[in-house]
Amino acid sequence: MCPTPSENRIEKDKNLTWHQASINREDITRQRGHKSAILWFTGLSGSGKSTLANAVNSKLFKNGISSYVLDGDNIRHGLCKDLGFSDEDRAENIRRIGEVAKLFLDSGVIILTAFVSPFRSDRDRARKLVKTEDFIEIHCAADLQQCEARDPKGLYAKARAGEIKEFTGISSPYEEPISPEIKVETGIQKLDDCVEGVIQKLIELHVIPEGFDQK
Repeated sequence: MCPTPSENRIEKDKNLTWHQASINREDITRQRGHKSAILWFTGLSGSGKSTLANAVNSKLFKNGISSYVLDGDNIRHGLCKDLGFSDEDRAENIRRIGEVAKLFLDSGVIILTAFVSPFRSDRDRARKLVKTEDFIEIHCAADLQQCEARDPKGLYAKARAGEIKEFTGISSPYEEPISPEIKVETGIQKLDDCVEGVIQKLIELHVIPEGFDQK
């Protein structure tokens, strides 16, 4: 009898060993002078996730902080190009992102992920991959009307016309974070104020050092 896929996976797992790096995360933190963390930006399409994540990243870069942005659209061009937008595919998309973000975390980098990630269960699963203090959920809060009015990619119009199926906010739900580490009112606040709010929180959490240049 041929082994089932599950049996093959179990057998393969027995042959895998996690190899410890010769240089660990604590070594990198001491050298660079800042901690690594996962900044998980979540919100509706058009809420300003990518804009805010990239603006925060620019501020970090100018201050010599090692950081990188994982953008939802960019990831679907490569790592997740085989996935659609069913609930199952969305869950797998976020699972992969969580694992990639964990690798960046171990490398001593502040990784900023900008994904709708509409389901709490998927975000919670990503959170559980790392220590509590390493995962910082950032809710980009903008209501549906504000996001639809912006509609930078014309996606809401297509969803309303039935051209896009299972679109978050229209034909698929968005589950807001219940208690995110940071909530940014991207629908009403200026971008600079949103960036400052995120940076200040990172200082409070001792991810980046005091004396960070906000200019």
